[in-house]
Amino acid sequence: MLFNSIEFCVFLPVVFALYWLLRERRAQNLLLLVASYVFYGWWDWRFTSLLALSTVVDLALGPRMEQATSKARRRAYLGVSLAVNLGVLAYFKYANFFIDSFVQAFTFLGQHPDPAHLDIVLPVGISFYTFQTLSYSIDVYRGELRATREVVAFGAFVSFFPQLVAGPIERARHLLPQFQQARTFDRGMAVDGLRQVLWGAMKKMVIADNCAMQADAIFAQAGELPGSTLFLGAIFFAFQIYGDFSGYSDMAIGIARLFGFDLMRNFAHPYFSRDIAEFWRRWHISLSTWFRDYLYIPLGGSRVDMGRRIRNTAIIFLVSGLWHGANWTFVVWGALNALYFLPIMLRHRNRVNLGTVAAGRTWPTLRELTSMLLTFTLVTLAWVFFRAESIGHAMDYLAGIASPSLFTPPVPPRPYHAARTLAILFIFVLMEWRGRESAYAIQCTGLTWSRGWRHLFYYVLTLLLLLFRGQGQQFIYFQF
Repeated sequence: MLFNSIEFCVFLPVVFALYWLLRERRAQNLLLLVASYVFYGWWDWRFTSLLALSTVVDLALGPRMEQATSKARRRAYLGVSLAVNLGVLAYFKYANFFIDSFVQAFTFLGQHPDPAHLDIVLPVGISFYTFQTLSYSIDVYRGELRATREVVAFGAFVSFFPQLVAGPIERARHLLPQFQQARTFDRGMAVDGLRQVLWGAMKKMVIADNCAMQADAIFAQAGELPGSTLFLGAIFFAFQIYGDFSGYSDMAIGIARLFGFDLMRNFAHPYFSRDIAEFWRRWHISLSTWFRDYLYIPLGGSRVDMGRRIRNTAIIFLVSGLWHGANWTFVVWGALNALYFLPIMLRHRNRVNLGTVAAGRTWPTLRELTSMLLTFTLVTLAWVFFRAESIGHAMDYLAGIASPSLFTPPVPPRPYHAARTLAILFIFVLMEWRGRESAYAIQCTGLTWSRGWRHLFYYVLTLLLLLFRGQGQQFIYFQF
């Protein structure tokens, strides 16, 4: 069920009304649990069994880990949780990838094996809820969270529909306690949530969907277009994936606030970053911090010598690439970002730009603007591997960008639509810049205006959403 679908427009008000009519916490949790399974099962009800499996396994193992009298026994219970959750994830997401890679490797050596290709359907959002429930098991193992015995509360935590299929990937110690405490309706919180939902819908339906039409056409005709057009296509994809993924996160966070829940921020205006390190502190924050807490720091983090820091950083980026998809293009994308990060780390400048760019000022300095443009360009070129169908496709695309035709006027397949989309992007970037010190761009817009002007602003945004929405497409991150 898509957030921007007719079905969801019926589903959400019904669940919202019933939820606040119930009032009692356990009844509310039960409703959210049932609603979340309906939401997830809307694509394919069979995959709700995988969601239930992760829930039951970790719910059963949590108290046993907590009560274990030896570290070896706690480690064994954690091993079971990791094996079940990562085993299911590996089978559904990576089985064909490893089989195909095996065949290609032996074909390169002159052998021609012919293993069966498994017809495996990837369950929507499996990477997201797997990592979310694992955060519970790991935190209980570390003694940072008490194990829960509340079946309904834990089930609702794992399956919470606003962020179930595309994040943010919540930590158990942040979200689970919210299911274990009473919640009362907060009008201010709900209004702010609706405002964030509106902005998220704008990002998805106006920015991402319009950019997708251009990016798809340009990537499909890469061999026939000049370098300037290919670079423009990469820019369109950069804004497509940002509008698509951060738009979903905004809607998820906003919808959760309607029900009295506070989800973690997932994007912090990443395209205004001044270096790659800052970009990764602002892009997909819930995944970056998950890898930091549960992989990078256990490997030694930054407390080790430079050689092992480089190793740890490379592992994080390569695993992040593989998390995004079972394709070597994602691995190369991760490796390229690791290479971007390396010079900053070697110069010990990876924690220089911690604050918001041009904080308290209207415009950036020339140096800040240059740094942002350089960082955006590097990120955009890396996105080519993320978008391309194969490594060969990506290399040909980048070679086309690097050709002398880069300095010719771009000729996009649909010039009028491209010009209109660029104009929309210009306005969008200005609005994002204006709201860069807020959790989302329009969070503080109009708060000091009269009610009439404030409502007019929301009506205008809604009208623009209806007038300039692109062709509806599934959210990109559903495939991960």
